[in-house]
Amino acid sequence: MIDRQGGVKVTSQRQGRLRTKEGLGLTDSAVVNEELVDRAGSIRTGEELDLDTLRQYLEPVLGAKVAHLEVKQFPGGFSNLTYLLTSGDERWVLRRPPFGSKVKSAHDMSREFKILSALQNVFPYGPKPVHFCDDQDVLGCDFYLMSYIEGLVIRREYPEALNFSPDQIREQLFNFFDVLSELHSVDLVEAGLDTLGRPEGYVQRQIDGWCKRWIDAVTPDTVNCDSTMQWLQDNMPAESGKASVIHNDYKTDNVIFSLDNPMQVIGILDWEMATVGDPLMDLGCTLGYWTQMDDPEFFRQYRTMPSDVPGAPTRAEIVNRFQEKTGLPVDNFAFYFVFGLFRLGVIGQQIYYRFYHGHTKDQRFAMMVKKTDVLQRMSEMIMRGEITS
Repeated sequence: MIDRQGGVKVTSQRQGRLRTKEGLGLTDSAVVNEELVDRAGSIRTGEELDLDTLRQYLEPVLGAKVAHLEVKQFPGGFSNLTYLLTSGDERWVLRRPPFGSKVKSAHDMSREFKILSALQNVFPYGPKPVHFCDDQDVLGCDFYLMSYIEGLVIRREYPEALNFSPDQIREQLFNFFDVLSELHSVDLVEAGLDTLGRPEGYVQRQIDGWCKRWIDAVTPDTVNCDSTMQWLQDNMPAESGKASVIHNDYKTDNVIFSLDNPMQVIGILDWEMATVGDPLMDLGCTLGYWTQMDDPEFFRQYRTMPSDVPGAPTRAEIVNRFQEKTGLPVDNFAFYFVFGLFRLGVIGQQIYYRFYHGHTKDQRFAMMVKKTDVLQRMSEMIMRGEITS
C-alpha cells in the first residue's frame, strides 16, 4: 500500500471531537466536513427503502446492532444506488440496483459482492463485503452490505479546505494512478478471479458492445457518432497480451483518500463494471475523464475531476507513468483515449435515454445529452490528429 508523507495538515471533527494532525495537509483550522467527506443525506423521492422490512431481515444477520437502524442516501452516481446504514456507532453501506431497472446484467449485485470478496486478501483498497441478499421479499431486488470507509473524496474541484501545492497535487494524482497499476498486477489465480471474464478478444468485444449500446440508446436529439464507431473498428490495436482485474470506472470520485494523509488511497468504490480484461482498456476508460490545461474550453467545462489544475499530470505523463509501473507499452494512445470518450458518451446517452422516455424524473439525467455532444466533438479532434496527447 502506498504510504507517503505529504506535508499537509488535517483537522477533522468526528462526533464532536476536534482532531488535528500536524504536518499532514489541509489548511490550518480546517474542519473535515461535508466539503471533504462523502456524506450521506436525505433519500431522493422514489428511492426510499422499506426500513421496517430491512431491519427485520438484518437483525439475524447483524444481530442486535440494527435495533436503532437509520438510513441515508449518498448523493452521487447515476447507476446503482448507495445508502448509509447507521445503528449506534456501527455503519455499513448498502448497494442496490436503480428502481425500475430491467437490465439485470448491468446491475449484478452478486457479481460485485463476489469481486470484493475475492480481492480482500490480495488488494487492500476494496470495501469489506459484509452480506449479500437475494431474497426479493426484502427490497424487491438483490442487494449487499459492505463496510463504510470514511475519507476524502475528490470530485470536480479540489475543496478550498485543501491547501495543496502543485507538487502535492501531482503526487496525489500519480498515487491515484499507481493504485490502478497495482490492481492490474493482482494475481488472478491467487484471487480466484481467473474465471471472472474472457480476456481473449476483449478489445473487439468492448468495441462491438459499446457500439451496440449506443445504437440501442439513440434518441432523435442525439449527436451522430457513426464516424467514431467506424474509426474505433478501423484503428483497433492488438491485445496487450495481459489479462488483469480491471475496474472500468476508475476516477477520483470513486476513490477515497486518507484523512490522516491525503496523499494515500485507502479505498476504491463502485465495482459494478469490474471484470478481467485488457488493462490498457481500463487506462483508456480513465483517460476519457481526464482533461488538461491545454484542452479546448468546451471539453474542460465538462470535466468531472480536477485534472486541469497546476501540478496535475498530463495524459502523456500518465501514460509514461503507467508504462513504467506495468511494463506495458501504450503504442496507440489515440485509440484508448477515443474509446474512453466514446464509452462515456454511451453511458451518458443510456442515462439520458431513461430521462427522455420518462423512466426517471431526475433532472441530472437531462443534461447528459449535452455532455455526449461534447465527448463526440473531442473524439473528432483526436481522430483528425488535432489532439495527440
